[in-house]
Amino acid sequence: EDGKKYKNDEIQNFIDTLNHTLKGVQENSSNILSELDEEFDSLYSILDEVKESMINSIKQEQAHKSQELQSQISQCNNALENSEELLEFATRSLDIKEPEEFSKYVCVYRRVTMASAFRLSLKPKVSDNMTHLMVDFSQERQMLQTLKFLPVPKAPEIDPVECLVADNCVTVAWRMPEEDNKIDHFVLEYRKTNFDGLPRVKDERCWEIADNIKGTEYTLSGLKFDSKYMNFRVRACNKAVAGEYSDPVTLETKALNFSLDNSSSHLNLKVEDTCVEWDPTGGKGQEKIKGKENKGRSGTPSPKRTSVGSRPPAVRGSRDRFTGESYTVLGDTAIESGQHYWEVKAQKDCKSYSVGVAYKTLGKFDQLGKTNTSWCVHVNNWLQNTFAAKHNNKVKALDVSVPEKIGVFCDFDGGQLSFYDANSKQLLYSFKTKFTQPVLPGFMVWCGGLSLSTGMQVPSAVRTLQKSENGMTGSASSLNNVTQ
Repeated sequence: EDGKKYKNDEIQNFIDTLNHTLKGVQENSSNILSELDEEFDSLYSILDEVKESMINSIKQEQAHKSQELQSQISQCNNALENSEELLEFATRSLDIKEPEEFSKYVCVYRRVTMASAFRLSLKPKVSDNMTHLMVDFSQERQMLQTLKFLPVPKAPEIDPVECLVADNCVTVAWRMPEEDNKIDHFVLEYRKTNFDGLPRVKDERCWEIADNIKGTEYTLSGLKFDSKYMNFRVRACNKAVAGEYSDPVTLETKALNFSLDNSSSHLNLKVEDTCVEWDPTGGKGQEKIKGKENKGRSGTPSPKRTSVGSRPPAVRGSRDRFTGESYTVLGDTAIESGQHYWEVKAQKDCKSYSVGVAYKTLGKFDQLGKTNTSWCVHVNNWLQNTFAAKHNNKVKALDVSVPEKIGVFCDFDGGQLSFYDANSKQLLYSFKTKFTQPVLPGFMVWCGGLSLSTGMQVPSAVRTLQKSENGMTGSASSLNNVTQ
């Protein structure tokens, strides 16, 4: 029945994909036709501009040559008129017989020989040749006849084997099916999902984009892994057009995600999903049991409370709220197997807090580290500064500085709980035990606040350090026991 339902869902998802693709074909075709009209209109406009420019060049050349020739014609006509008058005067002068008139003859000779007609060039300044303005668009016509659609880059191929998921980073690698030296860059798209199959059209988050990637791999860093998987696809782009997307690839991005459970937290704690803050006014008038307020001393509950707390604890989900001096809040997700990691940061002025894990059976009066069902590191900044590991009411002082942020590593199957400096990954302390029940992340805070980070993979540095932890925790053997 479940298999049939899954198959039906798969087919329906495929139908949704086809309908989505059909709609995309219609929209994209309309867009491409519009762009084609714009491109041809642009070509027509350029051709009209070039034609107008060439026409103007021809008209300017025609006007220039006509002006030059008209000027020469006018000069020649004037010279003809002047030379006819001088020739007539010269003819009359030749008839003079007296010697005294010789000087006049010389003057006439000079006037004739110096006339403009004798100095006039009889060569046209310009020719009627206009061949330098002729055109031959045969090559351009051939080029226009070869106009075709842009070569679209082929779809890249993502290689899942070359992809890497580590330290809340994902490196995606791909290759082109064939060499293409026209590619300018790649575009990577990704989104989170809880489905391991093909990406779904409906009920999915939007694709996010990493653009202008020059190489054939890309690393997304600083991710919160709050989904089981991530989808990836990539396409190649040349200077003008983007190619088809690659076949999508789904990579697993599992990590522990949990929130703080405000249904069972102490009423003096103000609890949000990933933050808890001490609130001394919280729950006034709601607590029936009035105990001595904890001023940073982690004393044991009074005999009366012990007797109440010794009653069988409520089942998780309907359990009693923490009360008395147990300023505790638990995570809302149980760890039943595997390796997990989360980080906790305290406010700078926080006077006292604990970070660790506990069984679901932790009593409502129980404090972290004071029972055989809880393990933690405890920081005290009230009156005196202490940093210690605590379990089963035994304390091991830690000779290390309290880090800005504490990383918690829980290997349920391996029976190991380790604490690290979240920034340097320096090991602070490790518990070795055997977890016989599911555990919950646990937190205690007094006069201050904590914030936590989840959706984190076990860091590579922590995995590497696991090999050497056995030799580093021998001095803590008094706290390392097997719990039943």
